[in-house]
Amino acid sequence: MTTTITIIGRGHSGTRAMSHTLSASGVFMGKPLNVSGDLLPPETMYDACRVFARYVDWQGDLSWNWDRALAATIPDEFKFLIHTYLTTVRLHNGEHKGWKIPETTLVFPWIMRMFPDVKYIFWIRDPRDCIIGRHLTDDLHDFGIDYPPTEDERLRRAISWKYQYDLVKAVPKPKHWIEVRLEDFVLHQDETLARLEDFLGIPLAKIPVNPEVIGRWKTDEKPHDFDFFAPAMKQYGYATPENQEAS
Repeated sequence: MTTTITIIGRGHSGTRAMSHTLSASGVFMGKPLNVSGDLLPPETMYDACRVFARYVDWQGDLSWNWDRALAATIPDEFKFLIHTYLTTVRLHNGEHKGWKIPETTLVFPWIMRMFPDVKYIFWIRDPRDCIIGRHLTDDLHDFGIDYPPTEDERLRRAISWKYQYDLVKAVPKPKHWIEVRLEDFVLHQDETLARLEDFLGIPLAKIPVNPEVIGRWKTDEKPHDFDFFAPAMKQYGYATPENQEAS
């Protein structure tokens, strides 16, 4: 029986670590891949994101409604774009295969409906670390999503983080679903790999990790802490001034 795996999570959440782990473990992740373990070329996935965005209603401020997207019949245009993007994965005859590109998160509700049997790994990172670096999804306008206009680069990144967190939270989870924090993968790698092996049903390679990627926000001099991060940080156990005992 073929097992298909995908990794979702905002860019710079550490999804490359899982992609590299899967590749090192003999899972075919499509070809070609870039250094981040993303399946290339990405343009058809980007176009699929823009199709999905037509069904998203911005309600002003930092609120979006996905009811139309969740209720809609998935357009043939979207299916064609996704099938095109996943051509090498679909045609691969191996027992274990998958793909990774952060933009999958932007279309997660329809991906889940198209591929209900896929094993989904939701990768999470402290948002204060996640927004330090630039990512293609920083400006949601590029993918057809409206949000409050701002010239503040960090605020744009933070809004993108919130949008993707809220989108995933709004969708009923698929039958094969696991959530993994980058911090646990790096600082407690053996235990986290054991969880993932149990979920995936395959042995996993242990790749090198760098503990210095954790808590970079502590020495970051630009804005990185936004009030609207609080619900997610509480949910996933990240320390805040009101919740210092978390980790």
